[in-house]
Amino acid sequence: MTIQSSNSLALAGVSFSYGKAGLLTRQAPQQVLHSIDLRITSGTTTGLVGESGSGKSTIAKLLLGLATPSSGHVLLNDKPLNALSRLDLAKTLQMVFQDPYSSLNPRITIIEILTAPLRVHGVGDTASRRKGALRMMEAVGLTPEFAQRYPKELSGGQRQRVAIARALMLQPKIIICDEPTSALDVSVQSQILNLLLDLQREFNLGYLFISHNLAVVQHISDDIVVLQAGRVVERGEAQAVYFKPVHAYTRQLISAALTPP
Repeated sequence: MTIQSSNSLALAGVSFSYGKAGLLTRQAPQQVLHSIDLRITSGTTTGLVGESGSGKSTIAKLLLGLATPSSGHVLLNDKPLNALSRLDLAKTLQMVFQDPYSSLNPRITIIEILTAPLRVHGVGDTASRRKGALRMMEAVGLTPEFAQRYPKELSGGQRQRVAIARALMLQPKIIICDEPTSALDVSVQSQILNLLLDLQREFNLGYLFISHNLAVVQHISDDIVVLQAGRVVERGEAQAVYFKPVHAYTRQLISAALTPP
């Protein structure tokens, strides 16, 4: 079923610091993000690029409600993220992690992994959950024979397809993709990127695609935001940023990128 409504997730002037200075602590708070503006909308992909330690993971935590900004606002459809209930947040926003093996419970079958979000949130009955899981497996390119297998019996690409299917089970509007192809072979990377694009068109999904590899990001993104030491140093349309970078740091990332998929 195609989702037609438009949704957005945004950071508005967000700064973030670790630690607090106090009477018994001499160390000043460490500022990780500096006045970040970022918006992800339905049907589009925003690429977030930067080296390790640039603040990408902190941005993901803020958008998921796992951390609170020191200043600024996290907004879902222009309303504060913390105003949503746990179920509403889960139905709106999901995440696909870098390592599909560690993000999947190795002790339960694929069908149990996929039905778990529905069961936890009290959505449907056993029969409808299973039917929805099988339908989502088909959407990500997995046949019904995978339903009773365990994660260890799947390849890396197949496990990432399961992780993507799990993220879609509650029909979210926004998906945060945290380096979802970096643990995969180059040929499999291309398959997963193309799958994400197909699913975006089918479900009108908005993606935040986080990576250190600008070549991969420009392949899938509409816009790119370049992050260095917690500051946005360049942003713009993906092809313009990749082929006509303005900032020296962006040019450095391009020169370090692997061969494009």
